[in-house]
Amino acid sequence: MSLTASAAATVWTVLADDPDNGGEPRWEDQTKHHRDLYTQLVISFALGLGAFMSFCVLRPKWTELYAARRKQRSSASRLPELPDSLFGWIPVLHRITDDEVLQSAGLDAYVLLCFFKYATRLLLYVFIFAVGIILPVHLSYTGNSGIPGWDDHDDSPGNDSMSTIGALGKGDKDAIIDSNYLWIYVVFPYVFSGLAIYLLLQETNKIIHTRQTYLGSQTSTTDRTVRLSGIPPELKTEEDIKCFVEAIHIGKVESVTLCRKWKELDLLIDERKRIIWELERAWTKHIGYKRPRSDGNTLPLTRQPPVISNRPLDDDDERAQLLSGGEHTHVSGYANERPRVRVWYGPFKMRFRSIDAIDYYEEKLRKIGEQIQCTREKEFPPTEIAFVTMQSIAASQMLVQAILDPHPMQMFARLAPAPADVIWKNTYVSRTRRMTQSWLITLVIGFLTVFWSVLLLPVATLLDLQTLHKIVPSLAELLSEHPIVKSLVQTGLPTLAFSLLTVAVPYLYEWLSNKQGMMSRGDVEMSIISKNFFFSFFNLFLLFTVFGTASGFYGLWEHLRDAFKDTQTVALALASSLENLSPFYINLLVLQSLGLFPFRLLEFGSVALYPLRFLWARTPREYAELSTPPEFSYGLTIPQTILILIICIVYSVFPSSWLICFFGLVYFTIGKFIYKYQLLYAMDHQQHSTGRAWPMICNRVYVGLIVFQLAMIGVLALRQSIARPLLLVPLLGFTMWFSYWFSKTYEPLMKFIALKSINRDQPGGGEVSPSPLSSPFSPPSGLDRDALPIQMGGRELELRLKKYVHPNLIVPLHDAWIPGRSPQGNGASLHESQDSLNNLSV
Repeated sequence: MSLTASAAATVWTVLADDPDNGGEPRWEDQTKHHRDLYTQLVISFALGLGAFMSFCVLRPKWTELYAARRKQRSSASRLPELPDSLFGWIPVLHRITDDEVLQSAGLDAYVLLCFFKYATRLLLYVFIFAVGIILPVHLSYTGNSGIPGWDDHDDSPGNDSMSTIGALGKGDKDAIIDSNYLWIYVVFPYVFSGLAIYLLLQETNKIIHTRQTYLGSQTSTTDRTVRLSGIPPELKTEEDIKCFVEAIHIGKVESVTLCRKWKELDLLIDERKRIIWELERAWTKHIGYKRPRSDGNTLPLTRQPPVISNRPLDDDDERAQLLSGGEHTHVSGYANERPRVRVWYGPFKMRFRSIDAIDYYEEKLRKIGEQIQCTREKEFPPTEIAFVTMQSIAASQMLVQAILDPHPMQMFARLAPAPADVIWKNTYVSRTRRMTQSWLITLVIGFLTVFWSVLLLPVATLLDLQTLHKIVPSLAELLSEHPIVKSLVQTGLPTLAFSLLTVAVPYLYEWLSNKQGMMSRGDVEMSIISKNFFFSFFNLFLLFTVFGTASGFYGLWEHLRDAFKDTQTVALALASSLENLSPFYINLLVLQSLGLFPFRLLEFGSVALYPLRFLWARTPREYAELSTPPEFSYGLTIPQTILILIICIVYSVFPSSWLICFFGLVYFTIGKFIYKYQLLYAMDHQQHSTGRAWPMICNRVYVGLIVFQLAMIGVLALRQSIARPLLLVPLLGFTMWFSYWFSKTYEPLMKFIALKSINRDQPGGGEVSPSPLSSPFSPPSGLDRDALPIQMGGRELELRLKKYVHPNLIVPLHDAWIPGRSPQGNGASLHESQDSLNNLSV
């Protein structure tokens, strides 16, 4: 029988098999038969294989999507070209070294891939122990293999089943013949915790060495700049701030940028963007453009051939004059009429006049351009924030670690983000407003995080057939009559709901984090990581585990009530829930690794949204933006991967440890490969934080270890073992102390540049300032954290913002991107303009 026929027969056998006639299974006990795991494997493998094969076929055809970063980012141009064959790109991608990743994608991408390597190594060691020692011990003493559905027939005294646990909870000491096997719950928490900490320190030392070497050998403006906040009123000029800093005798100041209240200018720039959008839409509607069909890999625009009209213009035709009243003869040799717009005027804007839209928006563009030029020359009121660039990296690192002023909350120095990373609109928001926004949004997110169960549990209740019989008996009977649908509901819907929740909620948290008034995009990204992990860890792990169910809505409140009465109930719920929920987490890992991860390669979201964006696009600028690389978000990626690792660690000693660790290995192996491709070739990502996510990852791994050790203490206490749980208390205390020691010892090296790491022989490293640039912009050179993508005519030039200056003060006010006309207005053709822009960008 062929492989396809065997798989089809397996699927039919799995789905056609009648369920047991006993009581209805609860969600946490959803795999009463091993057919449910087979169902999840078959469905996930089919989904993943289909997505992967689709990507392999579409990758060479849709290079503007699947190779967008390499085509549009100069830092990625040095990467090897991937073959167009179906699978030939895989070994080429695998051979790309860590140094190439660092030089092409930066420290943030390097740190993310290091975390996947760390998780893979740790789970590989745990899997070896689980298969070689833990699984044989469980089989020998309890007959439990850890495979969902295979051990349900075991109600014998030697089986460590849930009936045995319940008996122990009631004091039946004869339920277990020999309890010597419980020593694995004492020994292996020490082994696995020590292994996790050792490998984490190894990876941390490697990342610190790489980061210190990389940052200490360059002299970027960012590394020589600090951000001062709380500047008192008597120091509200650049010269006063410079004198104050130099009076401390740490080093010489190269430049000072005092942030000012630029709100008026920002509003004008935003209004100008809107006018340009309207003008380009009007021109495109008049001229008529469509996408050519000659090349499927690009999205250039070609002009429709004009239709010459011989009809003369009347003298009183509104198309014959501009709003300013000057003489003008319109070119009307196109297929479409010139669009018109209504201008409302008079008292209460009750009257209107229909005029030529192109003339109207061109005149508004001219007037607002003049207004912007006049506004740029104004003297804006200063704020309490300034960026101080020192002449050397050593001086800036000493300044940022010093206490500058004896008054609290005054002249407080922090590391400065890169010029391109600054959120300038937040620099002129008052401190009171920023703190109010931050605390209010934090409270909202905390409230949502704690009470997401209000939305989760009613949906989960419908998946529990026992509860469903009480609420909707007809629906429960319908599921009982159709075993195929019932199996899919009990197996697939819980994990699918779990996965969809982990995808949807982080986007809400991302939007809220952007409203907190943070100064840089890097800070926003770190905040998103923290918030999303807290949501995933609390709602999607602790809530499920501690309270023992995600579908027993009434049972949740019973657990809450009993937990306040008897602390032993908490230990009982923790231990029994972990063992009951192992089938759920196995299904989750199967779905995430085999089923959903390949869809990340396919970039299903971008592909699904592309037709809508294409239908919405009308102007040359909008069509060109279709080829912009999709954004890779670390805040949406890192929390879920940490949660998966914590789940694998917590289950590392249970009977199902070998199965969970195996699929965890599959998850991180596939994930490292997929994210490596996306970070290098497909998706755009700003180099915000220089690897600052690594300490956050480490701290959350320590949280996972603490939960793991608490779970083992609960399991031993549940089995009425008194001495053994006490042996794990020193390990718990050591882990807590070590996490504190790690934060004090290692985290500063992930935040600052050590003075010894600075190359003082080069300009900017010691006391000699690098030669200042006459222009704030310069072409990028290799990997540059100061890169600010400047747009000209809708194309990003990747010019580098070398100075801390608000871009709206200096960015050129280019004309609208009109088909057949250069963005600079020099009459060049569209394709010539695009070629010149492409040459500048590389």
